[in-house]
Amino acid sequence: MQHDRRPGASLSPSGNESVTRNFDKSVTPDTPDIKADSWAATLTPRLAQFVAVARHEHVTRAAQQLQMPQSTLSRSMARIENDLGVTLFARHGRTVSLTAAGRAFLASVEKALSDVERAAESVQADADPTSGKVAFGFLHTLGSETVPGLIRAFRADHPRVRFQLVQGYGEAMLERLRYGDLDLCLTSPLPDAPDLAARRLDEQKLRLVVPEDHPLAARKRVRLAEAATELFVTLEPGYGLRRITDALCAEAGFTPKVAFEGEDPETLRGLVAAGLGVGLLPPPAVPRPGVVELTVTAPRAFREIGVAWLEGHPDTAPVAAFKKFLLSRRGQLLPR
Repeated sequence: MQHDRRPGASLSPSGNESVTRNFDKSVTPDTPDIKADSWAATLTPRLAQFVAVARHEHVTRAAQQLQMPQSTLSRSMARIENDLGVTLFARHGRTVSLTAAGRAFLASVEKALSDVERAAESVQADADPTSGKVAFGFLHTLGSETVPGLIRAFRADHPRVRFQLVQGYGEAMLERLRYGDLDLCLTSPLPDAPDLAARRLDEQKLRLVVPEDHPLAARKRVRLAEAATELFVTLEPGYGLRRITDALCAEAGFTPKVAFEGEDPETLRGLVAAGLGVGLLPPPAVPRPGVVELTVTAPRAFREIGVAWLEGHPDTAPVAAFKKFLLSRRGQLLPR
């Protein structure tokens, strides 16, 4: 038999490239493919049998434990040795003992089987209807109020369900959905891709944020076109809010002059307070001194918030329950 023994097969625009590059490394580990003629495919079905024989040092007793014919188990051990080309057992009548090679092989096999046991127990625990896990992603701007409130309300009826919470920008979270790192995510704008499903849950008004000593600060309402000559502070390209900002400015008849790009809306508010530009941002969790937030009357400035998941991907019981809960919050997701 031929076996494949080859080894396994900041506030700047560059910030997103770094995040994406590092993320790609984390989700594509350098592990070998399991091919039909690989050692893993060849030996795995018989590894538990080998461990039983090694521990009992007796084929008959091992066969009784495994509830299989002794002759079948004997042939299986002979096949392992033949495949490896190594003698693992010294035969002594009805009993056996491990050779030096057998002892070395046993240590690695026991660790591998222990890892399999832990993996099986882990996925079963994560899928448990009452105490399983939900891997839930969401935008940074939803982390201080919206998500804690959602989880508190959900856990009133599901107190033991566990959450793995991931904050990030929209495109990175959608990629993590595709790789299976996330079960659900709250994002904006809603993705339009055949492999993803999404449902609109709510909308959030965006405001033009200006320094408190800005000429527009005495106003309550403003047309976005009135800010056409201003310097803007925005999120970096790749963020959903950046795409929305660019689209709204285009609808208002201008391309924003971008002075600073960042990754966090509250940092952008700080830049606005320092007089370094204006920004089109969602409402803050806590009012920020030094800025004034103006209602934009034209064009209508808002962003849709929705939940997304991988199309056709089967849900565990806790994920299905949390998805149903989120969908029940249509129009009530965000604080009013």
